[in-house]
Amino acid sequence: MKKRIVCLTLALLMSATQVVSVSASREDELREEQAITSQQLDATYSRMDELAYAKSQLENEISELDSNLVSVMVSIDTLKGDIDNKEVDIIRTKQDLAKAQKARDKQYENMKLRIQALYEQGGDTAWFQMMLNSDDLSELLTRAENTQQMYEQDRKNLDKYVNTINEVNNLKTQYESDKAELEEMKASYEEQSYNLQCQIDEKKAASADYENEIAYAQQQATEYANLLAEQTAEIQRLEAERIAAEEEARRQAEEEAARQAAEEAAAEEAAANAQKDEESDSEDVEYDEDGNAVDNTDDSESEDDEESDENGDDDTSSDDVEYDEYGNVIDSDNTVSADDYENEQSSSSDSSSYSGSGSSVVDYATQFVGNPYVWGGTSLTNGADCSGFVQSVYANFGISLPRTSYEQQYAGTEVSYADAQPGDLICYGGHVAIYMGNGRIVHASNSVDGIKISDNAAYRTIVSVRRLV
Repeated sequence: MKKRIVCLTLALLMSATQVVSVSASREDELREEQAITSQQLDATYSRMDELAYAKSQLENEISELDSNLVSVMVSIDTLKGDIDNKEVDIIRTKQDLAKAQKARDKQYENMKLRIQALYEQGGDTAWFQMMLNSDDLSELLTRAENTQQMYEQDRKNLDKYVNTINEVNNLKTQYESDKAELEEMKASYEEQSYNLQCQIDEKKAASADYENEIAYAQQQATEYANLLAEQTAEIQRLEAERIAAEEEARRQAEEEAARQAAEEAAAEEAAANAQKDEESDSEDVEYDEDGNAVDNTDDSESEDDEESDENGDDDTSSDDVEYDEYGNVIDSDNTVSADDYENEQSSSSDSSSYSGSGSSVVDYATQFVGNPYVWGGTSLTNGADCSGFVQSVYANFGISLPRTSYEQQYAGTEVSYADAQPGDLICYGGHVAIYMGNGRIVHASNSVDGIKISDNAAYRTIVSVRRLV
């Protein structure tokens, strides 16, 4: 019988596993997609850092070019002032040259008049006539001296005129040369200014391109982050569905196993009772002296009825008796009354020899975190399911608990979740755990996680909280 129950349970679990495997396969695909998305997000952030660094370098170069451009513009303004000053000097020089030329022309006219007068007076004989007409030697010398002074003055004026003309011409030439040089320098600075401005414009355009790339990369990063969040949420949903499916499959397997066990037990008892009746019937047969069977049916039935009446017992069909998966007699509807179980548990607890506290239970239970989950198992080291784990932990403290999670829902005394203390049982539909305090539980979770600690005791709907200690 046990083999049939085990085979049936395994078949149910395998059927449920096939359903769950589809969800698990989708989980694996999503985790792979999540890993790729995470890599893409990291690459995008790295690209954004590179773009930001390149943009920063460009901005530094633009700042330096702006500084150079300002320096060149200042130089251009200075040169414009120097050129303006040179132009003023050239104008002044031209004015001086005009004055000198005017003085030259006047002096030339005076010299022409003196030469003309001298010629009109006889040319070379004028000097001789002037000396003859002199009254005395003193007058002659005076006239000669005056004439000489006149010639010397004319010579001086001529030399001064020549020097002035030369000086003015030299200044004009120098100023024009300086102006040309300044104009050339100005043109050079203006070319530098143009080139610097072109470089600044190019780098600003490149900086704008970097800015656009950074904005696009930021958009991509946001999309990858949103996709990553969606994938994470989907994985969590699928994981929750898978765990719920596993728990439901285990619960159904437990119920089906209990039902089958009860049916098998009832069938075996019926067969045993039938055999016993046959044996009883064969013993009640009497024989005559010739070896023929004597019919005492009426008497035996009457006797049986009388015995039944005397004992006050009604006949009970073996078909009305059902057993759970562990061979315990249960009600015909395959349930255990909460009141009956609490009375039973109360008497069991009174007779148990417990010493310790809820914290001691928790400390003991947490030693086995990481050990495997085995459906139907009760070994804290080699593997246990949720109810087997709870049963084995409390057995260490002398407290006897029933085997199934459904029966354990009626153990001890019920308290509210708000008043839960370490060591209390947290009962769910088809699952049970030991409360650790601060919203945490230790339990045999599933075949994937094994015995573990969960941070949220209310991750599933809580059916009951039972206090045993």
